[in-house]
Amino acid sequence: MIEPPCPFKNSRFDIPESLGGERLDRALSLLTGKPRSATARMVSHGSVMVDGEPVRNGSQRLHPGALIELVGIHRVEGPVRLTPEEVSFDVLHADRDVVVVNKPSGVVTHRGSGHRQGTLADALGAQYPEMAHVGEPDRPGIVHRLDRGTSGVLVCARSTLAYESLVSQLSERLVRRVYAALTRGVAPSPTGTVDAPIGRDPGNRTMMAIRADGRPARTHYRVIETFAHPIDASLLRCWLETGRTHQIRVHLASISLPLLGDLTYGVADPFSIGRPLLHAYELRFRHPSDGSEMIFEAPIPSDFAEALRGFGSDQQAIRALF
Repeated sequence: MIEPPCPFKNSRFDIPESLGGERLDRALSLLTGKPRSATARMVSHGSVMVDGEPVRNGSQRLHPGALIELVGIHRVEGPVRLTPEEVSFDVLHADRDVVVVNKPSGVVTHRGSGHRQGTLADALGAQYPEMAHVGEPDRPGIVHRLDRGTSGVLVCARSTLAYESLVSQLSERLVRRVYAALTRGVAPSPTGTVDAPIGRDPGNRTMMAIRADGRPARTHYRVIETFAHPIDASLLRCWLETGRTHQIRVHLASISLPLLGDLTYGVADPFSIGRPLLHAYELRFRHPSDGSEMIFEAPIPSDFAEALRGFGSDQQAIRALF
């Protein structure tokens, strides 16, 4: 278990204008009144998130309005107890270091505000008890996440070696994440890139938005198929160069290709599927132990396929997705 260097009463801070451009570790010291050495250790231990993303570099400069969250900061006698959960998921691969799963839509990846049980992390912890000692206490083994409504492939760490390696690979943009997305409208070109910084929406702190002072974010896409009935729509292959919170959802909405079924950033889908039609199809990373390339695919789920059939897409287009 990661032992946090010191407890704090507050766990969330909005960066004021006066601290814009300041180092993360120094800003935390000023906000909490704790020694800079203590806040620097918190950052290096993985206990600090900036705008929903874990940060381990205390020298990172902050922008005004950034949301700082301290996770796992209260002293506990042992790791968080994860109770057995009836959460259904498919294991695509498991070894002593990693477990790769196909997360169904509707399942929350890890505990957080409003979600204290019934998460994928709870279910994994019950099946792989050693994960309770890996990574952050309230999200053991979790190195990246998928939104509740997003389905698809996800890798989790079963060892500290794997956790540190995967976090490093994500930070260095060595992990390849490919998604299938169904959107309203037709893209202006067969391929494209959305390069627009993302930060917290100042009007709604639970949402993200394109912001000039946000963190760099880049999404690439390719049009697989377009549809004209019952509405104009597109099936896209998207892959991430960065991994910001809600990145694909925000970026596609910003270029007038809102995600179908996404009632936060997108539009309702014509078939009432009931969730954002976004699926993490492929994941590539280097194995933490020997550096070998690992490639996994999560098949298009039945509800996503139902929507494609509703547009008249055939199975050949689905198979050619990637």
